[in-house]
Amino acid sequence: GAVPGSVRVAMPGAMRMRMLMPMLCLAALLGAPGAGGTELTLELPDSAQRCFHQELESGTKFSLDYQVISGGHYDVDCYVEDPNGKTIYQETKKQYDSFSHHTDLKGVYTFCFSNEFSTFSHKIVYFDFQVGDEPPILPDMNNRVTALTQV
Repeated sequence: GAVPGSVRVAMPGAMRMRMLMPMLCLAALLGAPGAGGTELTLELPDSAQRCFHQELESGTKFSLDYQVISGGHYDVDCYVEDPNGKTIYQETKKQYDSFSHHTDLKGVYTFCFSNEFSTFSHKIVYFDFQVGDEPPILPDMNNRVTALTQV
């Protein structure tokens, strides 16, 4: 039963999942190593920061695309760090941007979205994190045509 004076809020499963996603390692979201990607929409409260971590092999290509889709002036800070903690990308108060990189080091890469500069604006941020080269849409014309499989 409910405790007197308490309020019980029912949240749709998608909302609960969206709130839990920022705490997960991207490895769990990407699944098997190799090419893959993750698209998420996350809530970024005022004065908050959300970070994601992904273990990558040396020589791996990855890309990060993001866009603030609601809140305040539609701006957010974003940075990416290599396994040694060296900042390899940093932008402040951007509405959207893209960043791609070939890894030099094996280890955990971290990328963070920050709304710490805002004390009153809640933001919603969409991002797409891709690992590896995207497969071509059409097979090479010199090779025999085979059925394409969605992974």
